[in-house]
Amino acid sequence: MASNTLNLIAILSLTISILLSLYPQPAFSFQMEDFDGEEEYVLDHPVIIPNLRSRSRFLKTSPTKDKIRKGADCDPHPSLNICKGISANNGTSLLYCCKTHCRNVLSDWNNCGKCGNRCEFGQRCCGGVCSNVANNVNHCGKCGNQCSSGVQCDNGFCGYA
Repeated sequence: MASNTLNLIAILSLTISILLSLYPQPAFSFQMEDFDGEEEYVLDHPVIIPNLRSRSRFLKTSPTKDKIRKGADCDPHPSLNICKGISANNGTSLLYCCKTHCRNVLSDWNNCGKCGNRCEFGQRCCGGVCSNVANNVNHCGKCGNQCSSGVQCDNGFCGYA
């Protein structure tokens, strides 16, 4: 009896391993926020950094910034804020100050389209809109993965109808 149980477990394990090897890619991308390997946003237009501490009459210009670190601290007050709807990464990112951190509202699923708009379970923030990536032919499995014409998206995979 015990050897039959062990044989059954071995056969099931082998079957599951074979089935999993047939579909090695994940159905869903579980990347947190928008961390795509880059550590900073490259601004499309340099931003003037407000310098309220300096009271020197000799400082006529404020320093500019052309990069912002992902998750950088920001001040929600409009006159002090460096992340106030600025475009970055050639228009693929739109930065806003959500609470006290710069967030890309085009891909952050906790701030999708605007600060505080959280996507539901199974959804990703694709271009500022929460999208169900399990069965959306325009965002199948991940944002921007478009299925061919006439092909349906089934559980995050483009398959045939």
